[in-house]
Amino acid sequence: MLEFIKQPWPWYVAGPIISLVMFLLIYFGKNFGMSANLRTMCSIAGAGTVSDFFKFDWKGQRWNLMFVLGAITGGFIGGHWLTDSYAVDISAATVASLENIGFSNVGDTYLPNEIFSMSNLSSLPGLLILVGGGFLVGFGARWAGGCTSGHAISGLSDLQIPSLIAVVGFFIGGLAMTYLFIPIIF
Repeated sequence: MLEFIKQPWPWYVAGPIISLVMFLLIYFGKNFGMSANLRTMCSIAGAGTVSDFFKFDWKGQRWNLMFVLGAITGGFIGGHWLTDSYAVDISAATVASLENIGFSNVGDTYLPNEIFSMSNLSSLPGLLILVGGGFLVGFGARWAGGCTSGHAISGLSDLQIPSLIAVVGFFIGGLAMTYLFIPIIF
C-alpha cells in the first residue's frame, strides 16, 4: 500500500479528485484560495483595528485555515516520509537551459542551491531576490484578487471571466520570468 501512495499519481486520478472537491466547495457556497487565508490570519491577529479591509467575520473561514494546515502537514509528510529521494524529474531540455545560465545539480534537489543555499540567503543579492520575489507574489495576489490556486482552480470552476484573465496573466508572467528575467538575473 505504501508503494502505491509513494508513486506519482496520474492526471486521471488526481484530476477527478480535484473536480470532486471543487464541486463540493461550489455546492456548499465556499471559495477556495490560499491567499485568502492571509487576510483571515491578519484579521485574527487584530489588523481590523488598522484597516477596514480586515474587518470581517473570520470564523466563517475556519474551514479554509484547516485546508492550509492540511496542505502544510501533507507537504511535510510527503516530503519527509513518502519520497525516496529529493530528485525532481525535469526534462533534459530544461536541465540543459538551467545549466547554461549557471545552475548546477538541476533535478537533484527540490530547491536550487543558487537561490536557496544558506550562503545565498545571507548575501544581499540573494536576499533581494527572495524578498523582492515574495513581495511581488504577495502584491500580485492582492492586485489580482487572489492567488494562482484560487483563480485557476476555484475561479475557473465557477466560470469567472476575471479568473480567466488572471490565469492568462499568470502564464504570461511565468513565461516572461522564465525566458526574459531569469537569464538576466542569473
